[in-house]
Amino acid sequence: MINHIKCDKLKEIVVNEEISYTLIRNEENNLNIVKAENLTFEYIRRDEEGNVESINKAIDNVNIDIKEGDFVAVLGHNGSGKSTFAKHLNALVSPTEGSVWVDRMNTLEHENTLRIRQTAGMVFQNPDNQIICTLVDEEVGFGPENIGVPEDEIWERVEKSLKAVGMYDFRLANPTKLSGGQKQRVAIAGIVAMKPKCIVLDEPTAMLDPNGRKEVIEVLHELNKKENVTIILITHYMEEVIDADEVYVMNEGKLVMQGKPRDIFSQVEKLKELRLDVPQVTELAHELRKEGLDIKEGILTTKELITELERIRGLKNVNNSR
Repeated sequence: MINHIKCDKLKEIVVNEEISYTLIRNEENNLNIVKAENLTFEYIRRDEEGNVESINKAIDNVNIDIKEGDFVAVLGHNGSGKSTFAKHLNALVSPTEGSVWVDRMNTLEHENTLRIRQTAGMVFQNPDNQIICTLVDEEVGFGPENIGVPEDEIWERVEKSLKAVGMYDFRLANPTKLSGGQKQRVAIAGIVAMKPKCIVLDEPTAMLDPNGRKEVIEVLHELNKKENVTIILITHYMEEVIDADEVYVMNEGKLVMQGKPRDIFSQVEKLKELRLDVPQVTELAHELRKEGLDIKEGILTTKELITELERIRGLKNVNNSR
C-alpha cells in the first residue's frame, strides 16, 4: 500500500515537472519569432545513378533564438553557412537534422510552408531577379494579389509600403529604370505589402554602391522601429550591423560568436582570424590602442572615437599643467 502511494506521488511530481517544462518552453517560443535547435544541413552530391559522391555540411549543430521585433545581423565569410541558414527561415530548404521554428511553426511540416513564407519574407542579393512588372506599384501589389488580398486592400498596402520605403513618388515609374538602391527598396516594399512579421535579407546590399547601401539600411531600421518588423540581415559589410540588437557570427557552418555589436567588435583579432573585417573606425581605434593610446575597446562610430581622443587629450593637458 505504501509503495503504491509512493509511486503515485512520484508520478505526480514527474507529470507536474513535465507540465512546468512545457509551459516554460512555450513561453520562450512565444517570445521568439525564429528558433533553430541543433540545426544541421548537408548538401549531398549524387552521380547520375543516384549514388552519393560527396557530402558538404553547410550548417553544423547551430542553435539560435531570435526575438520578435529585434534587428539581427548574421555575419560570416563566403561559405560560412549564413546564406544556407537564411534559406531555412523561408522554408526553401529543410534541416538534415534538428529543427527550425518560424513564429512557432515547424519548417519540417509541409502544411506550414505557405504560412511560413507569409510570415518571413525574403529579399535576395540581386533586385533584378525579383522584379517582373513594368510599373513600381504593380510590382509591389503582385505578391498580395497572388495570395488573394481584395483589390481595394491591395492598393492600400501598395501605398503604405511604398511610403514606408520612401518610393511612393516613383509608383508609376518603370522599376528597371531605377538605381540599384531604389530597386532594392521596391523589392523590400513588395515584401512589406505581404505584411510579414519578419524580413530575411540575404546580402541585399552586395551589388549596391555606398549610397544605395545606406538607403536600404536606413529603410530597414525604419521598418524595424516604426512597424516592429523583425529584421534578419545576412551581410559581410560591418558598418551595416553596428546598430543591430544582436549579432551572430558563423564560420564553417558553426555559430562561433554571439552578442551585442560592441561586444563582437571589441574582439578585433578574433574576427580577423575568422577572415572578417571590422568597421574602419573600429580598426583605426584598435591600431591606435596598439600604439599605446589608452582608447577603450569597441569603438563603433567616428563620434565615439573623437570623444575618446578628446578625453585622452584632456587628461594629457591636466597632467602637463601639474
